[in-house]
Amino acid sequence: MTETAGPTGFEGTEPWSRVRLRLRAELGEEVYSSWFARVELERFDGGSVLLSVPTRFLKQWISSHYRDKLIQLWQQENKAVRRVELSVRGAMRPKPANGNQPLGTTATPKSIGQRTDAAIRQAMPVTPVPAVPSLPDDGLKGSPLDPRLTFDNFVEGMSNNLALAAARKVAASSSDNPLAFNPLFLHASVGLGKTHLLQAIAWAASRELPRRRVLYLTAEQFVYRFVAALRDQSAIDFKEMLRGIDLLLIDDMQFLQGKQVQQEFCHTLNALIDGARQVVVAADRAPFELEAVDERVRSRLAGGLLIQIGAPDYALRRSILEQRLSVARRAAPAFSVPDDVLDYVARHVTANARDLDGAVNRMVAHNQLTGAAVDMAMAEAALRDLMRARESRRVRIEDIQRVVSKHFNISRSDLISERRTRTIVRPRQIAMFLAKTMTPRSLPEIGRHFGGRDHTTVLHAVRKIEEQCRTDTGLAQEIDLIRRLLDL
Repeated sequence: MTETAGPTGFEGTEPWSRVRLRLRAELGEEVYSSWFARVELERFDGGSVLLSVPTRFLKQWISSHYRDKLIQLWQQENKAVRRVELSVRGAMRPKPANGNQPLGTTATPKSIGQRTDAAIRQAMPVTPVPAVPSLPDDGLKGSPLDPRLTFDNFVEGMSNNLALAAARKVAASSSDNPLAFNPLFLHASVGLGKTHLLQAIAWAASRELPRRRVLYLTAEQFVYRFVAALRDQSAIDFKEMLRGIDLLLIDDMQFLQGKQVQQEFCHTLNALIDGARQVVVAADRAPFELEAVDERVRSRLAGGLLIQIGAPDYALRRSILEQRLSVARRAAPAFSVPDDVLDYVARHVTANARDLDGAVNRMVAHNQLTGAAVDMAMAEAALRDLMRARESRRVRIEDIQRVVSKHFNISRSDLISERRTRTIVRPRQIAMFLAKTMTPRSLPEIGRHFGGRDHTTVLHAVRKIEEQCRTDTGLAQEIDLIRRLLDL
C-alpha cells in the first residue's frame, strides 16, 4: 500500500507529532524507545490512521498492548478517528530491484514519522547514544538492545547496589573464569532496572570480550523464535545455536508460556549451566512465585543467586531525577528545574524509575510546548494524572493473592484451583473482593487471574463479601487487616 499524496498526508504530520510527544511523556523514554521509535505514519484520512513498523513482531506487540492507547491519543487530535491500523513496511511497500519508485505511486519521504522525529527531538530530551560495539551474530539474533542502557547510565542506590555488583561480575566473567553463582536471577516490580541491568551486561560483556557469544532475549521472543523454528522445521538448528551461547540473558521470565517451550528452555538451561556458560534471568517475581512456569525450571532458577531489586528510596529517586535532567539539558541547555520542584517530584513519584522518567518528560514537554518555566504549579498540573494513575495501580492482583494465601495458610495454587471446600472458597472470595476494590481491574480480568473464572462468579463473590461485612464485624476487621498488610 502506498501513502496518500497531497494534503491528507501533510495534515497528518502535526497530529502524529503530538501523538508521539504524548506517547513519550506518558509511557516514558524506555518504553517509547523500545516500541515506538520505529513506528511511522503512512496515512491519515480523518477517520482512519495507518501506521507502519519494520517487523511482524513489533506489529503484533503494539497491536496487542497499545492499540487502545493509540486510538485514545489520536482521538484527542481528531474526534473522528475510529481506527488505527498497523502494517509491516516491507510487506506494504516493497522496493523494486532498480531502486526507483514504482510507477503510479507518489514518492514518499522515508516516512512522515521521520519528519516528526525532528519536532519530537526539539521538545523532548534524547539521551546521547554511546559508542558501543555490535553484538556478534551467529545466526541467532537477539531482541533489540537500547544503547543507552549501559552501566554508565545506571544510577546506583541502596535498593539496587547488590544487583549492580552481581551484574558487573557477570559481564566480566568468562567460561575460563566462571562465577560461583549460575544462574543469576533478578526479580523486581516494573520499572526498577531489571531490563537496564540485563542490557548493560550484554553491552559490557561484548565490549570486554568481542568474540564472546552473547544473546539477550525476552521470554516472549524466546517463545516466538522457538515456535517459528518448529514451523520452519529448523528446531534442531535453533537448539544447537542456543546451546552454543556463552552468555544467555532472558528478560520477563514470567511470560514464558507453553509446555513444550518450557521443556526446551529447561534443557537449554541445564546444558548451558553444566557447560560453565553463564545464564541471567529477570522476572517480576521470585522463581517460586512463577506459577505458570514448569516446576523443574523454577527449581533450576532457584538454585543460583536470587537478588530482589527494591523500590527506590528518596535519595535514589533524587539521584535518578538529577541524572535525567542532565540528559535533558544536553538537548535543551536552557531547561532547568528548581530544587523545590525536584524535591516535590522525588517525594511524590515513588513507585519506580520509569515513573520518574515520565515525570521529567512531562515537565520538558510542558516547558517546550508552552514556553512556560518549570515551577511548582506547573509540576503539580503536569504530574497530577501520573500520580493518580500510579496510585490506583499500586496493588496488583498477584500481591493480593500472595497476602491472602499467607494470611489463611493456604497455597496460591489452591486459591485459583477448582476446589470448593469452605477453607478455600472463603479466602478466594475475599481475594476477589479485594481485587475489585483495590485495583482498577475489570471483573473478567480478575476472573482470569483466579483460574479463568467467569465474571459473574467474581461479581457474586464481591457482593457476598460486601453483604457479610455489614453484619459480621469480625470479617470486616479481618479484611481491614489484610488491607493494611497490602499497604506495607
